[in-house]
Amino acid sequence: MAPVLDNIDLYTSGFSTSLRIALSAAVGSLLLGAVLAAFRVSPVPVLQRLGAVYVGVFRNSPLAIVLYFFAFALPAVGLGASFFVLGVAGLSMYTAAFVCEALRSGVNAVATGQAEAGRAIGLGFRQNLTLVVLPQALRSVVPPVGNVLIAMAKNSAVVGALGVGGDLFSAYNRMTSALGYAQLPSLVGMAVGFLVITLSAAGLLALLERKLEIVR
Repeated sequence: MAPVLDNIDLYTSGFSTSLRIALSAAVGSLLLGAVLAAFRVSPVPVLQRLGAVYVGVFRNSPLAIVLYFFAFALPAVGLGASFFVLGVAGLSMYTAAFVCEALRSGVNAVATGQAEAGRAIGLGFRQNLTLVVLPQALRSVVPPVGNVLIAMAKNSAVVGALGVGGDLFSAYNRMTSALGYAQLPSLVGMAVGFLVITLSAAGLLALLERKLEIVR
């Protein structure tokens, strides 16, 4: 581990960038996933089909292909941006499909009588969903959504492999290529960085789950 400790600044910088990728993609996927879940449970057939097609396409596509499309195909047609932006966008849109299904399962788990009671007092679909159904559904979807986000944090390593500068993958690459260090200690340093991200996320989600259980 001496090579890692001797280049701790390189790994610290890489950890910061990888954390930014994970947090940005988490926010993007949660927002888009919530919109898609609303589409899937909407009474409007066009929105239902739109949500179903989106989920079907992204859930059944390999992440590497999605990221390569964003990183290389979009710039080829004039929709270029930094690798960071394109990578986060691709990871967010991919993960949003899984977030959508986790949220939809929670919505479907809420008793139908709850939505009927909301309609009985004059609430529209949007009000019923946001004020009655979602607050109850969110308690049951913390574990599945949390698992999706933890998997997304690990998948952020693939974003780094596309060429996002300064992340943990880049730190590993520089250690082995430019600085000539051995593969194993350099790889362990990168793995430890991702473990810190994923274990921290798991701890926060476990705390949130316990707090929601107390409220029940």
